[in-house]
Amino acid sequence: MSEQELKDMLRELVIYLIFLIDLCILAFGMVSIDMYHLNTVMSHLFMEPAEGKDGFGTIRSKADFWKFVQGPLLDGLYWDKWYNNMTLPFQNYSHIYYENLLLGVVQVRQVKVRNNTCSIYPYFRRFLDDCYSDYHYQAEDRSDDALRNESEWKYTPADSFTPWYFGNMGLYSSGGYLFTLPKLKQESMEKLASLKQNNWLTRGTRAVFIDFSTYNANLNLFCIVRLVVEFPATGGAFTSIHIYSVKLLRYITHYDYFLAFCEIIFCLFIITFIIQEAIKIMKLKREYFRSGWSWLDLMLLMVSILAIIFNIYSTVEVSLLMEELLSDASVYPDFYFLTFWQVLYNNMIAVNIFFAWIKVLKYVRFNKTMEQLSSTLSRCAKDIIGFAVMFFIVFFAYAQFGYLVFGSQAEEFSTFQKCIFTQFRLVLGEFEFENTEAVDRILGPIYFISFVFFVFFVLLNMFLAIINDTYSEVKADYDIMPSYKVPIRDLFRHSCDNALTKLKLKKPEEDTQPAAEKLERNYHPLERSTFLREKRALRRYQSYRKRRKDIR
Repeated sequence: MSEQELKDMLRELVIYLIFLIDLCILAFGMVSIDMYHLNTVMSHLFMEPAEGKDGFGTIRSKADFWKFVQGPLLDGLYWDKWYNNMTLPFQNYSHIYYENLLLGVVQVRQVKVRNNTCSIYPYFRRFLDDCYSDYHYQAEDRSDDALRNESEWKYTPADSFTPWYFGNMGLYSSGGYLFTLPKLKQESMEKLASLKQNNWLTRGTRAVFIDFSTYNANLNLFCIVRLVVEFPATGGAFTSIHIYSVKLLRYITHYDYFLAFCEIIFCLFIITFIIQEAIKIMKLKREYFRSGWSWLDLMLLMVSILAIIFNIYSTVEVSLLMEELLSDASVYPDFYFLTFWQVLYNNMIAVNIFFAWIKVLKYVRFNKTMEQLSSTLSRCAKDIIGFAVMFFIVFFAYAQFGYLVFGSQAEEFSTFQKCIFTQFRLVLGEFEFENTEAVDRILGPIYFISFVFFVFFVLLNMFLAIINDTYSEVKADYDIMPSYKVPIRDLFRHSCDNALTKLKLKKPEEDTQPAAEKLERNYHPLERSTFLREKRALRRYQSYRKRRKDIR
């Protein structure tokens, strides 16, 4: 690498570091520790209610569900009194924990499956009249109750843009039988009692969703809460809670406007990078796509463009939804839809900043250590691919073995995906051996001992041996071969000397070399030091070759 190439790379590195700092400001400006605290207190409110009451996580049947919604749920939603039983002057608005305004009303929705959606063995047909399958879209019940006109007895189709819910037992659509709770606690209690009395939940019920949103003006944070109870075809109930604290109103404080300025800078950087990459593609054509760094640049640009689109879309949709909410406070504001896109935007930024930091490696290739690591990985790539094939054959064989033997008894082996993650944890030393031994006293220990021996002691050490041997070879080659790169420390030293000389803070160096070294004096100061270093390395390399020849 010549001096000019090194200067160009350092110039690009400085510009890219400015872009990276701007991206980091945007990324970390979206999150705060207050989001974690708000999620925690909201989770405790329903998962760990007051003494004598069962929390949301204790629901195991439909009876437990009604007990929860008529007790801890209403107590957590309607805060109409102070801790000394003094009535709060909030009128028809509830302030959870006295600080979080309940936006609109609470929505409760269920999805059901039709009767006779599964096959019964002929011998049992005279004993069983009804059969309700697991939930899937084709089996969903969309019929209306002809005797009732309320919304909770009529099927409401899903909005085409509303995301489906991926639960523990299936993928649920956004439609269903839904109703909203009134603004007053007493009216909500009466409505829930009526629904329980009229069997709103049936044998075909497969999932119930409880959605509501709050706004904390102290922190300018929206908190979107979704409580999900799944009723599988096996009977019983499984619960899950999802709480998202997001900053939907983004431009309020001075710091928010500073972030907006950073967003504009980010967009300008992306436009500049797009133009640069387009010029490179036109100039290099097919050669451009043969470099891994080019693909990384394209991926970074694509993720950045998607993040910008998500940001604009989310900002516009929040404004429209807030106008609708302010016009009618008795409707359910679907902030879950906006939260989905906001979380997706945050994930895009996280992926973007990951690739942005990886790209820094492109600009530190002039470092000898980084070049050795890069050469090591490229030289042993074929060996690693061959090892990976052998490793995953053995790894997936053990995963299938564990799933078939322990899947019906141990939770960590209940699905094939969990088996894979369990085995990765076992490699890291985190494993509960007692669970496998309790399932099978013979196959459990055999599985554990053989997996540790073959995967941990044999295969992983083979992987480390491949890397270690290749690195030793590369390091030996770099030690004996001459280098034709200008050291960066010489570039910085020469630049500093020139700056000090121009500022008259240092006298220019005088030529005191003898006439025999006139040839070396003709080199640039940077190239002179490199020339001397290369000459010494060349002598060592020639001596090494001569010894090898004598040995042969």
